[in-house]
Amino acid sequence: MTRASDTQGGPVTLSKEGLPGWLDPVVRAAETIEPLQLSRFLPPADGAGRQSAVLILFGEGARGPELLLMERAGSLRSHAGQPSFPGGALDPEDGDPHGDGPLRAALREAEEETGLDPAGVQLFGVLPKLYIPVSGFVVTPVLGWWREPSPVGVVDPNETARVFTVPVADLTDPAHRATTVHPSGHRGPAFLVESALVWGFTAGVIDRLLHFAGWERPWNRDRLVPLDWRS
Repeated sequence: MTRASDTQGGPVTLSKEGLPGWLDPVVRAAETIEPLQLSRFLPPADGAGRQSAVLILFGEGARGPELLLMERAGSLRSHAGQPSFPGGALDPEDGDPHGDGPLRAALREAEEETGLDPAGVQLFGVLPKLYIPVSGFVVTPVLGWWREPSPVGVVDPNETARVFTVPVADLTDPAHRATTVHPSGHRGPAFLVESALVWGFTAGVIDRLLHFAGWERPWNRDRLVPLDWRS
């Protein structure tokens, strides 16, 4: 098996070998989910948009399965202060944006933002490319298993406010779920976890993953959280 041990130039491949059994529903979801089942915001047909990738990294924590998230610095131009998956735009050295470029970019960005060791990450799936209209990013969500966890934390305070993990049990807990209401009127799923409000693109992807993996529990969609006009 080729491990994703080198984010620069070396082969970066997907492998389902040796994954824990609890990830099976996520593997199946990644193989079967259609783009419009994931989001109504899909990449422009004309190929416009800046190619980027995020790493959706599942690990095993003290309370069972968990996800790695970070909170973006409040000074950033786009999505300031928002919790998000590690990730960012593809660099030329990442390679083909329609090949393994997004895999390499997801690992590189995660290393740059959280300090994780890519050698301990096994990539096992890719979700359909999505679009973030407000920033013009075409995002490839890359799924990973944190086979050998490494220490993580803020690498650059100018980019990242904090790095944290969230137990999947908290994400599926109805008490931690809500619907955000943007000043534009747009509504979307949200999670109140680890002293953070996870909303927008990140919450949308988590919401769909939980749903299609069969982990979702009934929750009160009428519990509304208004977003500040600056969001």
